[in-house]
Amino acid sequence: MDVFVSTYPFGTDDLQPRKLLDDSNFNVSYNELGRKLTVDELIECAGKTKVLLAGTENLMPFLEQNPNLEMISRVGIGLDGVPLNECRRRGIRVSFTPDAVTMAVAELTIGLMLSASRHVGNLDRRLRDGQWSRLSGRRLEHSVIGLLGFGRIGSRVARILISFQPKEVLVHDSLDKSEEIQALRNHGLRIRQVEFEEMLTKSNLLSIHVPLYKKTLHRIGLEELKLMPSGSTLVNTARGGIVEEDALATALQNGILASAAIDVFELEPYKGPLTELENLIITPHIGSCSYDCRFRMELESAEEALRHLRGETLQREVSNREYEYQL
Repeated sequence: MDVFVSTYPFGTDDLQPRKLLDDSNFNVSYNELGRKLTVDELIECAGKTKVLLAGTENLMPFLEQNPNLEMISRVGIGLDGVPLNECRRRGIRVSFTPDAVTMAVAELTIGLMLSASRHVGNLDRRLRDGQWSRLSGRRLEHSVIGLLGFGRIGSRVARILISFQPKEVLVHDSLDKSEEIQALRNHGLRIRQVEFEEMLTKSNLLSIHVPLYKKTLHRIGLEELKLMPSGSTLVNTARGGIVEEDALATALQNGILASAAIDVFELEPYKGPLTELENLIITPHIGSCSYDCRFRMELESAEEALRHLRGETLQREVSNREYEYQL
């Protein structure tokens, strides 16, 4: 087998990415189960493939069972499931589609900020249960918004926030973002880069935009949540595991946080106790699930896979910096 597409859905809303693969001269197979594959299912379906179009699976066990693998073309941006340095050791090339997802995730983030801050999910459930409750919440204009991470998505969220004119946007990032921040100031956004603790202690609304790796695993735990002002909201559209789920549950149950919205979980599909919390909006990792985003992700990953098989230059190969994150 030349190519196996493990991610699902693929080519559902627009057939072009699938047609591109099917019309090539290569042997292509797909995940036909209609859901995320388990590790054992992935090994069984794709144990001899040369190129894997991957979703969010943990690929280390797969690497160990497939000596034929030459390339991973990640359909998306997150690389926490791809053991990059082991891939490099084995000579397996890795590409991804980071620019395709930016606007879709940023828009979802803003939507969740608005919905969680105004208790939309909770009020929807109450009304369906026959309760006419009218909870008040904080508008973005009257919020100090913390952005943990200021890469493609975090910076795009900040740009969208210009129209809401929040009290202040506080950015914490491991890199100097002064140039990007000054550009946003020039457009009227009150924004500055701060240390981690200052971001926590001053933010009414905290939004997560860092990748998941060793240094960010459980970066937000109960002690960090306790530093936030009373009545705060947390939004995570980045990766599960950055926010400790037990700590989040405790914070929501005990009034440390007023509300939260989570699109990502440590173990997906998620079926845990967070589903019982009224003041939490949960969505099934839909950050990239807009028609245009899915199309770009699928098409770009398919194009990259075919470039590799044809011996052409890759256009979206993962940079050295991403490898360094996983050291």
